[in-house]
Amino acid sequence: MLVVTTDSIPGKEIKEVLGFVSQSTVRSKNIGKDIGAGFKTIVGGEITSYNEMMTEARQIAIGRMVEKAESMGANAIVGMRLGSSSVMAGASEVIAYGTAVVVD
Repeated sequence: MLVVTTDSIPGKEIKEVLGFVSQSTVRSKNIGKDIGAGFKTIVGGEITSYNEMMTEARQIAIGRMVEKAESMGANAIVGMRLGSSSVMAGASEVIAYGTAVVVD
């Protein structure tokens, strides 16, 4: 599955637009990681446990979006974007979305 952020793929022709695809995941860290992150906000610096959580969340959301596009018969996704939002303290949603297409 080819996934691009552009609206077209150089050297490929979009034969069919199958439609909008999106998938998301909501992730949180355990209480121990939250306490450690809270201390890190006092002294400053990167909160690696949350960085790792968000990296994993992006990978999961993109993977689910790809599965959805494949189930529609797509072999590519164009215009892919990522979004995130805080759902509650310590939990974030990541959404991946784009347009499922068939390219030649």
